[in-house]
Parts: sequence; structure tokens; C-alpha cells
Amino acid sequence: MKGNMLKSALALAAAALIAGVTSALAASSEADFKAAYAAAEAANKEAAALRNQWTTTTATLADAKKSADKGDFDAAVASSKEAEALAKASNYQATSEKEAWKALEIR
Repeated sequence: MKGNMLKSALALAAAALIAGVTSALAASSEADFKAAYAAAEAANKEAAALRNQWTTTTATLADAKKSADKGDFDAAVASSKEAEALAKASNYQATSEKEAWKALEIR
């Protein structure tokens, strides 16, 4: 059961990442980056509240910031959307496994 939930979370993250990369193919502006980064940070804060932040999300947010600092807003937006997808997947994992562990307990 746990394996299926993890696969679902990863599939959700992959789908969101693909959607984000596809939309990031157009030239991105600093405003696009700021909006995407804010959405990713909000999702990551939710993960922190659920006590289920993934380290890959934090690293991807840092990559987004570095790209923005260099003026590469296309890469910054893509990294921000990837970070948002990762954060949302960690949130999904936290909420779906909140009660699911009980099914694995020996009774």
C-alpha cells in the first residue's frame, strides 16, 4: 500500500513538473519568476507545517534563486515550478500517509 502511495505522489510530481516545464518554454520575466517562486515557497511552507519538507525542494528553490540572480528567468521559473511540484508531492504524501500507517500495524 505504501509503495502505491509513493508511486502516486511521484507521478503527481512528474506531471506537475512536465506541465511547469512546458509552460516555462516561453520567455519568462522577473515577474513570472516572482510569482512562481512565491507559489513554490507557499507549498514548501505548507510542507513544513505538515513536518514533511523534502530536502530536494529546498535545493531546487535555491537553484531557482541562483538562476534569477544571474538573470536567467526561464531557468528560474522552471526550477520554481519544479520546487512547487516537489512540495505539493510531499504535502500529498504527508496527508495520505497520516492515517494509512494504521493499516500496516499488526493487530
